[in-house]
Amino acid sequence: LAIIALAPVAVNADGHFLPTEKECSKIENPDTATQGWCTAINRRKGNCLACHVIVTAKWPSALPPGGTLAPPLVAMKQRYPDKSKLQAQIWNALDVNPHSVMPPFGKHKIVSDKDIDNMVEFLLTL
Repeated sequence: LAIIALAPVAVNADGHFLPTEKECSKIENPDTATQGWCTAINRRKGNCLACHVIVTAKWPSALPPGGTLAPPLVAMKQRYPDKSKLQAQIWNALDVNPHSVMPPFGKHKIVSDKDIDNMVEFLLTL
């Protein structure tokens, strides 16, 4: 009898499996939320997990571990009922909080506006 330890599989709030960073490049025609997830976990783009832990009530231990430097990404639809405020936060967090350490992803062209829109779609599933 062999016991194999597996890395946690990422699952979104709806129970859909989310790809790993490596798998993201192999997906054909992903939906916008999956594209947003792929940008968020990409270490050369969003890299959200470096600073944030992503939490869902339905799948509390199913997502990869994240950092604790920034607030947890939880209940985003309730925290940001106005989608444009979440987009603005990602585009340039310094406009909202001049002491933020979050990079201005849009302003500095770390990610495209389309990538930001996709990340917002993913975050609103949490």
